[in-house]
Amino acid sequence: MSLVFSGVCSHAPGITGRADRAPVEQKEALYAAFDDMRARLHATRPDAIIVIAAEHFANFFMNNMPAYAMGMADGYDGPIEDPAWLAIPKRRAKGDPDLSQRLIAEVQQTVDVAFAEEWRFDHGIMVPLHFLDPHNELTVIPANINCQGPPLTPLHRAWAFGEALRRAADAVPERIALVGTGGISHWPATPDSGRINEAWDRDFLDRWSRGDKAAMLDYTDAQTYAEAGQGGFEIRTFIAAAAAARGRGTVHYFEPIPIFAVGCTVATMEIA
Repeated sequence: MSLVFSGVCSHAPGITGRADRAPVEQKEALYAAFDDMRARLHATRPDAIIVIAAEHFANFFMNNMPAYAMGMADGYDGPIEDPAWLAIPKRRAKGDPDLSQRLIAEVQQTVDVAFAEEWRFDHGIMVPLHFLDPHNELTVIPANINCQGPPLTPLHRAWAFGEALRRAADAVPERIALVGTGGISHWPATPDSGRINEAWDRDFLDRWSRGDKAAMLDYTDAQTYAEAGQGGFEIRTFIAAAAAARGRGTVHYFEPIPIFAVGCTVATMEIA
C-alpha cells in the first residue's frame, strides 16, 4: 500500500524511569505530546510499525555489530532492562515474519541490512512503544542503525536506509508506519549525563523540519561528538525517518529536561 506515517521521538530511559523527578509541567507536556502522537499514528490505521532505534548493546556487541538490522520474528520480548528501573512492565510485542521478510528483501536491493529472528527490546524501542502502543495492539518491525560503536555508518547511508524503507513500504500491500527514536544531544553513562546542548538540538530540528537533506547530512562525527555527545550520533534515526517521509516536519514538543538526560522531542513529518 504505502507509508502512512513518519515521526520521531526521544527514547531516554529517564522519561519513564525518573518521571517522578521531573518538573511536573514539563513531564505532563511531554506526555501530552506523546498522547497526541499516538492519536495521529493510530488514525492512519497502520498494519505494522517500523521502529528505527539505536540499540544499546542489548543484542548486538562489538563481536558482531551490523550497520543496519531489521527484525524478522513473530514476537519480541522487552524490556531487557529491569522493569522496575525503567517503569515499564514486560510484554511481548507482536511481529510478522512474512511482512518483515518482504520488506527486508526490498531494502536489500540498495542497502545491505542484517536480519534477526531473535531480538529483545531495550528502552530504545520500549519507551516509544509504552506511549505509542500502550495496549500492545500494533505489529512491530524493529530496525536498528548502529550509533554506538565506531566506525559508524555515514549520514548519507542512513538517508539511503530511510529511502530504502520508504520504497519497501510502498511495495507491500500493508499500511506501514515508521517512527525514528533516539536523542538528540546527550551524554549518557558519562560524568556529563544530564547535559543538553539546546542550541545544537534546535538547529538540527530546524534542518529536520525543513526536510533539508544537505543540511542534515552536513555534520561530521567529530563535530557531533564535541557538541552533542556520543548520544548525538542517534541523529541517524531521525535522518532515516526524514528520508522515508520526504516532506516537511512539525515539532510538536521539544524541551531540555536534564533529569531525563536529553532534549525531549516529539515530531511528525508529512508523507510526500
